[in-house]
Amino acid sequence: MILIDLKDLERFKNLDSKSLIYEALKWVVAHVDESFVKGTVIICDGAVKVNKEEVAMMPAEKKMLEAHRRFIDIHIPLTEDEYIGWSHTSYLNNLIEKYDEEKDIEFYGDAAQNIFRVCRHQAAVFFPEDAHAPNIGVGIHHKLCIKIPVEP
Repeated sequence: MILIDLKDLERFKNLDSKSLIYEALKWVVAHVDESFVKGTVIICDGAVKVNKEEVAMMPAEKKMLEAHRRFIDIHIPLTEDEYIGWSHTSYLNNLIEKYDEEKDIEFYGDAAQNIFRVCRHQAAVFFPEDAHAPNIGVGIHHKLCIKIPVEP
């Protein structure tokens, strides 16, 4: 898991061999202040999906940890700070919903090892080993959830 302020984008230029994380974050920096419209944008020659979401936040005790195998998730709150729970998948024992290959998701009932704050215009990057419980808080907020394929 990586937490980055978008102004530090250049540090991540060579993070992955195809630079998809960098290119996705570069796209965010260029578009983050545009008017928000829910929906999906495909970038990086079709390799990356940017979901523009309007999400109801919930208390931490009501959130389940989720993990993905085929995609890296990047969460970027746009309208207000967001809290996200995190645990390494190797420490999780309470599988609630087994892995759904079509949706690329599984859910765990374990409590998060950590809960941290992601400020507006910061990005939290979650790799397959990073189970996460996003959208912890109160109210409705706008965010970006970016899906980047994991390299084979």
